[in-house]
Amino acid sequence: MNRQQRINLYDSQQRAYNEGTIEQINNQWIFFDEETEEATMLDDFVHQEIEIFRFNRWKKGILNEPGRIHCGKEAIMLRDHDTIRMRKHLIYSLERLLDGVNDDAFFQFVTTLNSLNFSIYDCIYCYNHLSFLSDEHRKDGVNFMVFDNQEQICNVQHHFCYYEKVNDRFEFTLNTGKRLIIEKMIS
Repeated sequence: MNRQQRINLYDSQQRAYNEGTIEQINNQWIFFDEETEEATMLDDFVHQEIEIFRFNRWKKGILNEPGRIHCGKEAIMLRDHDTIRMRKHLIYSLERLLDGVNDDAFFQFVTTLNSLNFSIYDCIYCYNHLSFLSDEHRKDGVNFMVFDNQEQICNVQHHFCYYEKVNDRFEFTLNTGKRLIIEKMIS
């Protein structure tokens, strides 16, 4: 699995974006989040990548100034009630953890999480013990993650041992009591 395949898996996650509509109120652009119903000044997203829904498809660009998105050489002017979305950011410790596990463990973890109706963007807490062991020859310990998809909670323990063999074990426990364990060993 190369970097592009990992990025594609990130892109296909549910709840990966803050999506909503925009309105111009008192000469200021306001973003209304569809999920949380919160209002935010669009100024807060200047110089960030955003997507606008036009002609039945999402078009990526950079918000260089409120009211204008630059998509390559094209500039798109925003209109009241346009639908836009911005990619959510992962919790830093989870992002570092996902970067640190091998491709097979990464793929198995993410696809198992998705099969339980959770997304990596549902993470509300991550303790990454692995990041504290960067100089160690033998790395072993446990990482803890908590995911909330607004319907259920999932706790994940990632037991790892990286020495002569690479061993990743993920224990998923849902608030309903359902448990699932996956293990990946590479010699």
